[in-house]
Amino acid sequence: MEYKVVQKELKVQSRGWVPTFHDISKEVMKIVEESGIRNGTCTIVSHHTTCSVMVQEASHDQDDFDLEYLQHDLLDIMRKLIPDYREIGDYRHPGPIHLQFGRYADEPGNYTSMNTDAHLRSVFFGRSETMTVKDGKLDGGEFAHVYFIDWDQVRNRVRQINVTVMGTTEDVEDRKYNNGEIINTLRKFSDEEKAYDERFDRQLKDRK
Repeated sequence: MEYKVVQKELKVQSRGWVPTFHDISKEVMKIVEESGIRNGTCTIVSHHTTCSVMVQEASHDQDDFDLEYLQHDLLDIMRKLIPDYREIGDYRHPGPIHLQFGRYADEPGNYTSMNTDAHLRSVFFGRSETMTVKDGKLDGGEFAHVYFIDWDQVRNRVRQINVTVMGTTEDVEDRKYNNGEIINTLRKFSDEEKAYDERFDRQLKDRK
């Protein structure tokens, strides 16, 4: 059985005035289909510490911020958990040494380091997603899309997403576990837990 690994880098342009949600589904699916890998996994990873990857349904409707409704709902929740950086002192980071490092690294201004909200959202939300590859296709279910989220609002810039597809180039046998029998994970009560109690009588008699 041949095992294969394919890696590609995607680049997108973020706008910078509000968080940007990039739908990269078509590109990721094309990478999977062109990889020659029939069965395995596909991992999509942000190259940056202020960005995330999300697998979610497309919401169709868009607002004036070019955000799908579901995306803006998510942003609203994240803003409640981790408010936007708007004033000096909103967060401890960045401190004076980090600001000096930014200048040393030729950042255009102190403002580019004032993206603490983006760093925290990325940590909270996660920077990667791994999906299953089945029969040469990305298995995202019926409605899943792959989104790259740039939480950073301080400037527009080019961002990179790393995609790794790995697995076998051959078909696999029947995937059904235990002949496809449905696994019952619901709570099961014992006979003792379901036993008669004389205190039930009032309720039972009230029904008659």
